[in-house]
Amino acid sequence: MRIRPLDVLSIVLSIAAVAGVSVYALGDSGEPTQVSLKSADGEFLYALGQSREIDLDGPIGHTHVEIDGTRARVVSSPCRDQICVAAGWLESNGDWTACLPNRVFLRVEGGVRDDGVDAQTY
Repeated sequence: MRIRPLDVLSIVLSIAAVAGVSVYALGDSGEPTQVSLKSADGEFLYALGQSREIDLDGPIGHTHVEIDGTRARVVSSPCRDQICVAAGWLESNGDWTACLPNRVFLRVEGGVRDDGVDAQTY
């Protein structure tokens, strides 16, 4: 079986189309505007524009979260490995960290494109 020039062209165009759609769909969707916190206490949204400190209760204790203008981080948590604290500042849209033993989840969100593309489209 021989590969013909049109076969190569169709493969290259297919790869380019998949790459283009992937870059568009997974690309940066704007500046972050809010922080989503989930814990045993419930789900909360906080604006990034206001600095604040938040204590969240979990099954093993209190997790302390800091929001500083344009970024957020877990300052302290009662978990053993401290991976959520080591994640440092979350600054970009989609950045997240979690303290699994304490069941706390932190995610930077916002800047959604208003072009009709949603999660079901991906």
